[in-house]
Amino acid sequence: MAESAAARAAAAGPDTSEISPGALADAFVFATDYLGVFIDEVNALNVYPVPDGDTGTNMHLTLQSVRRQLIDDAPDGMADVAHALAYGSLLGARGNSGVILSQVLKGFAEGVKGHAQVDAAILAKALRGATKTAYAAVMKPVEGTILTVVREAAEAVAEPLPDEGPVALLQRALTAGHGALERTPEQLPVLKQAGVVDAGGLGFLRMLEGVVAAFEGAALPAPPKVTERAQQQFEEEAFGFCTEFLLSGVEVETREIQDAVAPFGDSLLVVGAEGFVKGHIHTEEPEKLLALVAKYGNMVRSKVEDMSEQHSEILADVDMGAAEPPKTGLVAVSNGYGLTKAFRSLGARVVGGGQTNNPSVQDIADAVRSLGASTVIVMPNNKNIIMAARRVDELVADKRVLVLPTRTIGQGLAAAVLFSEDQDADALMPGMERTAEGARTLEVTTASRDATIDGIDVREGSYIGLLDTVLTHTADTAEDCLLAMLADVADGVDIGSLFYAPAVGEETAQALAGRIAESHPELELEVHGGGPDLYPYLLVLE
Repeated sequence: MAESAAARAAAAGPDTSEISPGALADAFVFATDYLGVFIDEVNALNVYPVPDGDTGTNMHLTLQSVRRQLIDDAPDGMADVAHALAYGSLLGARGNSGVILSQVLKGFAEGVKGHAQVDAAILAKALRGATKTAYAAVMKPVEGTILTVVREAAEAVAEPLPDEGPVALLQRALTAGHGALERTPEQLPVLKQAGVVDAGGLGFLRMLEGVVAAFEGAALPAPPKVTERAQQQFEEEAFGFCTEFLLSGVEVETREIQDAVAPFGDSLLVVGAEGFVKGHIHTEEPEKLLALVAKYGNMVRSKVEDMSEQHSEILADVDMGAAEPPKTGLVAVSNGYGLTKAFRSLGARVVGGGQTNNPSVQDIADAVRSLGASTVIVMPNNKNIIMAARRVDELVADKRVLVLPTRTIGQGLAAAVLFSEDQDADALMPGMERTAEGARTLEVTTASRDATIDGIDVREGSYIGLLDTVLTHTADTAEDCLLAMLADVADGVDIGSLFYAPAVGEETAQALAGRIAESHPELELEVHGGGPDLYPYLLVLE
């Protein structure tokens, strides 16, 4: 996909006077892959606002969502391309840097959407729009960050040169952006202290380099070797929780949600479009915050990262940097911050996705490539993602990819317990397969319409229970639905892991756990927040 997108974008030629919608779309597809090459380089510089080392990862995840939208939409006109850039980046924005990047792309999209073709003057206007929208999204803009780099790149090309083509203008903006990046340590003391430039600013420039490289017909470069990480210079301390949410069906002004969450912490960003609102904040009370914002709409996605834990992991990774690469890697598809944390604790690299949000083949391939192991096991954890997982080896030629066809999250969690990066994949797979088949997954969600499925009458808005993806129960409350399902399958089961969605809240989930303990005293139950956002409850039985 990367090579074909680059070839199509390059067909426009670096000297063209106008860029077509298809060429611009292909350039952003290639730029996503291009940034992917530099993820580790960008992560290694990340010290602001906290040294959690994920800026490159978050910006790439944001662009992955754009790439998916561009490929799925196959846009015909510039308005379609603009929609994919703005909408895709909003839905996929991750982290502080990813949300700001989404606003850069939103402003850029506004500048190009009304045109059949894009010339240098239109690009200059679009870059100015990118700057304005990004600054407006940040409550307290800080210079020496990605904001500065975007602004100075746009200012340098505010007036196109005589007979200047759009690609030449982008090259000039890129040169100015690199100059701005080099000056960021003089504007932000923490960067000067660490002896680095701003990570978000570099991530933006790597994306812009990718766009230019696509028009020039360049191939993807080799990834730079990272030997030092700026996070090493910072002592371990309490950094709080990086908390994100994506709501749909929002009917209030974005500012109302922003005002509601502002007291919870800092690094606050709340942006919205088309009934969606994306939020990012660093807080000490993630559960309370998510329960609050869930009242404003439907929780499509949430994420909670312990930034202190991330920092500690980076330091541990640095210590292990000289070690031999692992024999086997593991990639798992997951949705919900609690489930994602569980998979990571078991050694998996996580790809975001699940029901109604299937990752692309390219998304999974990116995760496979990011691992040092020469053999990688992929667990799709959803029956609708198995086919995509089986196509990954078409895109990753230098690794052996094995697919463990897990159909549910429960199967994936059970199998991941047996994973060890020090063992050969061929030795691991049989045991992981057997364990996966023995796990049961109980999911509770709501019905989107009236229907009769497998002889069960379902009303729109009622709660439905899925046992290993098969509808078996319906009830007026999520708790009654789960208890009814559990009654049918609890015999002989010893261990259960209950995950609840942010909108449920810890008090309600613990009350349900108490009811389960009364009905099934033999079941050893663990309760975790951060279940799939569209499912009030998910229970894994082993």
